[in-house]
Amino acid sequence: MRIRDIADQQQCMLSFEFFPPKSDIGFWDLYRTIESLKPLEPTYVSVTYGAGGSTRRKTVDLVQRIKNDIGIESMAHITCVGADRDETSEALDALKSNGIENILALRGDAPAGESEFTPTEGGFRYANELVTFIRDRYNFCVGAACYPECHPEAKDAATDLDNLKRKVDAGVDFLITQLFFNNDDFFAFRDRAVAAGIDVPIVAGIMPIQSVGQVKRFTQMCGARIPQDLLSKIESVEDDPEAVRHIGSFHAIEQCQHMIDNGVAGIHFYTLNKSTTTRAIFQQIKSRLHTPTSLDCSTL
Repeated sequence: MRIRDIADQQQCMLSFEFFPPKSDIGFWDLYRTIESLKPLEPTYVSVTYGAGGSTRRKTVDLVQRIKNDIGIESMAHITCVGADRDETSEALDALKSNGIENILALRGDAPAGESEFTPTEGGFRYANELVTFIRDRYNFCVGAACYPECHPEAKDAATDLDNLKRKVDAGVDFLITQLFFNNDDFFAFRDRAVAAGIDVPIVAGIMPIQSVGQVKRFTQMCGARIPQDLLSKIESVEDDPEAVRHIGSFHAIEQCQHMIDNGVAGIHFYTLNKSTTTRAIFQQIKSRLHTPTSLDCSTL
């Protein structure tokens, strides 16, 4: 089912994101992990897209198995990294032939070891070009990324919003945000987007904090910030991974409940292929969608 149609029917979509492991053993371990999530009834599961051919094939294989074998709606990421138009068409054709309806179209990050993104000859420089390409040739439901705290390469927030509007006008059906930790940033961004004429559902991307070093690396890469009070809390217990994870989980639950109370279209969990913590948070949030209760982090 198309995610845009689901968004029109559900109070708040709840979804997971995984990346395809490089090894076959890792692939099947992840498959079993995702299979175990089916009783939670996530709205969909997305799978990221690597720069190498074998990783891309694993993305196609995994998303079709998630949908056709496990029975959870799935979404494949497609990026501009390391692929020309023919290679992109090949991947899209494979997804279409396997019944996949949902695509997340991204420019993608520069490959490891490179300081800036360089388009492949015969490929795409910007995500809006990829969106246009998909729209002209296929009938997928197309999602795209957005940045509540501004894309790290954008000159300023106004320029970033102009670029986002261009991308949405190219044919985007819904948006998923980069990770963030301050809901005020999300709501302010959502208001600016609506004022700019962006009327597609905006899904909030949430990454529960699992380690101090890891979250600092991710926020530096994507231009997000950690609120000082939250940073102080996790740094004070940096040598206690369990305490860091507990603080991060509690913060994620508070974030999610606040957004649900204020009409967020959906919440997309960046799992980093670590599903235990995210599963517990997911269960807490889903149980409270219709029956608000006090926070219970005893099981996290």
